[in-house]
Amino acid sequence: MTGSQTSQPSFDASPWRIAIVAARFNAELVDQLIDGATRAWRKHGGEESNLIVQRVPGAFELPLAALKFAACGEYQAVIALGCVIRGDTPHFEYVAGESARGLMDAGLATGVPVIFGVLTTETQAQAEERAATGRMNKGGESLEAALEMIELLAPFAPWQSLAAPAAAVKKKSQARPVKAKSGKRRR
Repeated sequence: MTGSQTSQPSFDASPWRIAIVAARFNAELVDQLIDGATRAWRKHGGEESNLIVQRVPGAFELPLAALKFAACGEYQAVIALGCVIRGDTPHFEYVAGESARGLMDAGLATGVPVIFGVLTTETQAQAEERAATGRMNKGGESLEAALEMIELLAPFAPWQSLAAPAAAVKKKSQARPVKAKSGKRRR
């Protein structure tokens, strides 16, 4: 998608937690995608401890891992990173298509942004170009897409107010003791 963005939005990653699920298959290319995502995270002020990376065997396994991370309630977005390069068999269509469908389903099922950062290319050279840590790194673009979706969906999400978690803790600590059946108060 070179040249398709009209302006470069500015994001603040500092309040958020994001999980990256990344395929081990085509590891050299996926490592570059992870590097691009990590650089974008730091560029937007994200804390290192709030960006986690978990590996899975390949792109076909990304949807299940993404679903579990999205459903756990600890992350505001999940980014799936992988690389599927077309070969001589229909395997490419099955893996790329099912990975895309499964990742979309995970986002729709949980309401948490699940970002498709899986390279699906015709050649190794195309994959290398999209994974290079220069201008076109799709890992960095995926991280920025996640931040944009977090901001877009924040009014609808349970974590919409950054004060909400602190307020919930304060509310719990101010809870009244429960009266036991014997008439004595329990703490």
